[in-house]
Amino acid sequence: MSLFHEMKTACADDWRRYTHHPFVEALGAGTLPEAAFRRYLVQDYLFLIQFARANALAVYKSRRLRDMRAAQGALSAILDVELDLHIRVSARWGLSPGDMEAAGEAPATVAYTRFVLDCGMVGDLLDLRVALSPCVVGYGEIGARLLRLDPAADHPYRDWIAEYGGAAYQAVARAAGAELDALAERAATPARRSELEAVFAKATRLEADFWQAALDD
Repeated sequence: MSLFHEMKTACADDWRRYTHHPFVEALGAGTLPEAAFRRYLVQDYLFLIQFARANALAVYKSRRLRDMRAAQGALSAILDVELDLHIRVSARWGLSPGDMEAAGEAPATVAYTRFVLDCGMVGDLLDLRVALSPCVVGYGEIGARLLRLDPAADHPYRDWIAEYGGAAYQAVARAAGAELDALAERAATPARRSELEAVFAKATRLEADFWQAALDD
């Protein structure tokens, strides 16, 4: 079993609460309130900026050229793929990058992104990759599942589902999972497994909190 699937299995209840959160289920059904989706779009934009910083940190934390290039690829995926995707979706809802940047980070956004950055600052590259993986790989899983529901042409969130379920983002998610597993083969000693599982589980819970914040505000 790969490290990612081992960690996912170890926190199966948390993983399901994240990937099947009421926000996600309502988004898939098209019943999510527009105000909640707008709040999510704003905070996810700010979230991605911090995740770009985390991937830049991954370049610094890398000790091999191969790892540096992988981290550079992940950073490019955020700056050149996911942020562009997000800006396109947000524009359809009347939100510009300036609007989103002016809003400021919500507590749930700060809690999650700083946890990831702290994992990278205090730990090594593997700690950072583990903290990043619930977001990167989880969104791919969510997008693929919701796309299989075949949302109708007039589904209000069809664009979001199509973007995260589509080929470009699915390739990003697969690359992130493969990179994590390759790194784990070198650095995930048996003694570290429980620590890595704890980091993964915490990041997964913070993902669920991020969805919930969009519903609660």
